[in-house]
Amino acid sequence: MRAGSRSMLFGLSVFLVMLPAGEAQGLPDLQARFDRETNGVQKAKLLGKLGDAQFEEARRAGKAREYDALGLTLEKYRDNVRAAVEALKKQHPNAEKQSNGYRQLEMHVRKGIREVDETILVSPEGYQPPLQLVRQDLVGMDDELLKMLFPRRPVEKHEAAPPAEKPEATPPAEKRP
Repeated sequence: MRAGSRSMLFGLSVFLVMLPAGEAQGLPDLQARFDRETNGVQKAKLLGKLGDAQFEEARRAGKAREYDALGLTLEKYRDNVRAAVEALKKQHPNAEKQSNGYRQLEMHVRKGIREVDETILVSPEGYQPPLQLVRQDLVGMDDELLKMLFPRRPVEKHEAAPPAEKPEATPPAEKRP
C-alpha cells in the first residue's frame, strides 16, 4: 500500500470517528441512553433529542392512522419528562441558582405541549381524552418548572371579589310622589 493511500484511509477513518453519534441513533438507542443517564442535567439535555425523535415517531403513527401507537409514544414522552424533572430536582433543588438543565427542559416541554395540542386536533374523538390527560400533565410540569426557575415572581390572585353593592337608584323626577 502506498503512503498516499494510507494517509487517505487514515483521514477517512478520522472523519468517520468524528461524525456526531447522535445523528445516527434511533429512538430505541436514545431511549436506552436516557434511561441509563444518571446526571439530571445531562438527562434534561438528552430529552431534547429523544423528545424530537418521539415527536417524529408520533407524526409517523398519526399519518399511518395508528392512533394507539401515537398515544403510547406521547405518554412515554410525558413519562420521560417526569423522570427528567425528578432527576433535576433531586440533584439540583435550587433551579434559580443552578438553572442549567431546567431551562432546556422547560423549553422542550413547551414544545411538547404544542405537539400534543396539534395531535389532539387531528385525532379521532375516541383517542382525544388520553391525549388531553398527557397535555394536562405536561402543563402541570411546565408550571412547576417555571415556578422553580422564577420563585419570586408575583403570584396571580384568582380570588373572586365580592360583588359591590349598588346603591338603589333614585326614581326619575317625574315618577316621584
